[in-house]
Amino acid sequence: MVLTGGASQDRGMRIHPPLSVALAAVLVAGLSGATPGQAATKPKKSDSAISILNTLLVKGRAPKTGYTRAQFGAAWKDVDGNGCDTRNDILKRDLADIIYKSGSCVIASGALSDPYSGATIQFERGVATSSEVQIDHVVALSDAWQKGAFAWTVAKRTNLANDPLELLAVDGPLNGQKSDGDAATWLPPNKAYRCPYVARQVAVKSKYGLWVTQAEKDAMAKILATCPNQLIPAG
Repeated sequence: MVLTGGASQDRGMRIHPPLSVALAAVLVAGLSGATPGQAATKPKKSDSAISILNTLLVKGRAPKTGYTRAQFGAAWKDVDGNGCDTRNDILKRDLADIIYKSGSCVIASGALSDPYSGATIQFERGVATSSEVQIDHVVALSDAWQKGAFAWTVAKRTNLANDPLELLAVDGPLNGQKSDGDAATWLPPNKAYRCPYVARQVAVKSKYGLWVTQAEKDAMAKILATCPNQLIPAG
């Protein structure tokens, strides 16, 4: 994080804050969840993805040291307090022809128009079948960790992991294939969805102040050059 102070001067010499003050400011930033070198900015729905991409900080990938899924809170919390966990909230949003388990908001079955493959997948809850439709973190949590989230509070990481903007119901095997890849290493096989996919990644990274690597930015820019009017999604 680059720290700047006022323009206090004495006889033409700039007065720098004591080292202890500078260190304290860095510590406070870390505790508050600020990303080093990148201020979180919630983009507007009317913004083009390419314009927001060009506001993202470009830095190298930080070490993965210390990353675990638990650093992003318990999986699929009911963060909005509606009585349903995040997984079922996203299935409700993304599936059609939904049937619920009796007396609950748990989705028993439905049909997914999968954005990653372009195919229609019939979802049926069960030990052997639930994994056919998975909820993808569009910006993989490991990728987020290495591009700023390591400095956040657990509360902020939990918000990211459960933010609908960051989540999509998708083909399970393709989600596994993606793993923790960024746009430089993985894109959806369905080429028609690549522009919306990259736009969503850009929106998430802007909203939470995550940075991109140069290779990642180049890959995103290459995709968005084919759809310069692509807007970022609401969220």
